[in-house]
Amino acid sequence: MPMETFKREFIEFMVRSGVLSFGDFVTKSGRTTPYFINTGRYRTGEQATKLGRFYAQAIESTLGDAYDVLFGPAYKGIPLVVLTSIALFGEQGRNVGYCFNRKESKEHGEGGTLVGHPLADGDRVLIVEDVTTAGTSIRETMPLLTGAAKVEVTGLVVSVDRQERGRGRRSAFDELYDEFGIRSFAIVTLDEIVEHLSQTPLDGRLLIDERVRERIDAYRAEYGA
Repeated sequence: MPMETFKREFIEFMVRSGVLSFGDFVTKSGRTTPYFINTGRYRTGEQATKLGRFYAQAIESTLGDAYDVLFGPAYKGIPLVVLTSIALFGEQGRNVGYCFNRKESKEHGEGGTLVGHPLADGDRVLIVEDVTTAGTSIRETMPLLTGAAKVEVTGLVVSVDRQERGRGRRSAFDELYDEFGIRSFAIVTLDEIVEHLSQTPLDGRLLIDERVRERIDAYRAEYGA
């Protein structure tokens, strides 16, 4: 099946934004990787607008309207959930509530940990994140959501599925499904990145040539799910 157009556009958008790069990097977990995704490099209004649209397109393509509320885990999930809700309204006419959490509970004013749309029993919540490797932030998020109301967490959307092992031998996505019943999906997967950038030159350069492909394959042989 041909790759959807928005996926190809998102891959090129990441490269041109300096978010996706190839070389020698060390991840937070200590793994030496031949590619790196740094979502902190999104830094302009134009990039933010486009990013929200890509999330909205992925949600529409995968979930349709099978959710009621968006949730963004602090900190990177906060701007992402706002941008996504704006894009869903502007592009698809869906006026979806969003909320996010503080790292520290607030004792004055309205108090509490959650900000934004008040969660209610029966709400179907979609979590919006940047990337997930071991699923740690989601395990921290679940008690916040289920403690606020009797909600159903129906999904997790991230920008890139690195397709790496989680805490065990299976992928983080599979582990989260087994543990919480969450359907996780991404705007693009590593397979899709490799497929597109190894076949299509970007700005006159083939970013994933045979040497880079071999390094990615070796990395995945060691850490892939």
